[in-house]
Amino acid sequence: MHALSRSLPPLAALLPFEAAARLESFTRAAEELHLTQAAISRQIRALERDLGVALFERRNRGVFLTPAGRKLAHTLSESLGQIARHADAIRGGERGHRVILFCQLCEAFYWLMPRLADFHRRHPEIDLKLITSTRPLSEQRDPFDVALQTHGRPSGGHTLAFTASDTILPVCSPAHPAAQRAQLAPAALATFELLHHQAEPAEWMGWRDWFEAVGEAPPAELGGKRFDSYPLLLQAALSGHGIALGWARTTQRMIAAGELVTPVNERFFQPDAIGVYVHRTSTQRHASRALLDWLEDALQQEG
Repeated sequence: MHALSRSLPPLAALLPFEAAARLESFTRAAEELHLTQAAISRQIRALERDLGVALFERRNRGVFLTPAGRKLAHTLSESLGQIARHADAIRGGERGHRVILFCQLCEAFYWLMPRLADFHRRHPEIDLKLITSTRPLSEQRDPFDVALQTHGRPSGGHTLAFTASDTILPVCSPAHPAAQRAQLAPAALATFELLHHQAEPAEWMGWRDWFEAVGEAPPAELGGKRFDSYPLLLQAALSGHGIALGWARTTQRMIAAGELVTPVNERFFQPDAIGVYVHRTSTQRHASRALLDWLEDALQQEG
């Protein structure tokens, strides 16, 4: 038997372990790999027996990586990333002039798409492929070079290249009753239907935090409709269903077009609202550097 084969752990257990480590959940790993939770647990226990160490601490309803588990997860993530890139190169030939951008759906739709023509004008030699998702970067399994998402969402340990600012402000339809009155005091917003972006875990600023950030005591009760998608939340505001918290970068064109208005003057400036990440194996590639430089320039110009 080849020495490498004797040293390798059970290969069938590596993907379940990688998914469970990245997602910090056996249940979510099972959903991603279309396996049962019992199968995930069985594969990881087999891996632990082979290595002779515990990779997870199992406490209450959660699982947490041990130091040995974190080291293995880091090594495995880098190795799988390299394999994916080699496979992609074999499938599609030389990737020196191609770059893959993973982008949070709302930023891709409302901020990035209207500006991509500028990138193509500056870099006609680069083939940019865009991948969008509402899920955080830590759950992205397909190859990517550069990623843009809300700073603070799980990033899977990828390198943070830089951050960019954004401003959070209430927005509503110009036909909404709040827009028919003179600029409201922030406290008056609670007398209208508020629209909430509800996500688990809470990775975006909510109404209670916004009231406190602008120096207002939040109302005891904050009723209103709840959405698990920011694009749906904005669509509800556009349709006149209530007042939403909007991020300036994703609402500025709708505000400029008169499709949304700001019923109060108060807004909250967030200096590190957006995080731009680069995959560990992509930092030195020309196409990745060109995209990073363009993103930084575009985000700073409008910051």
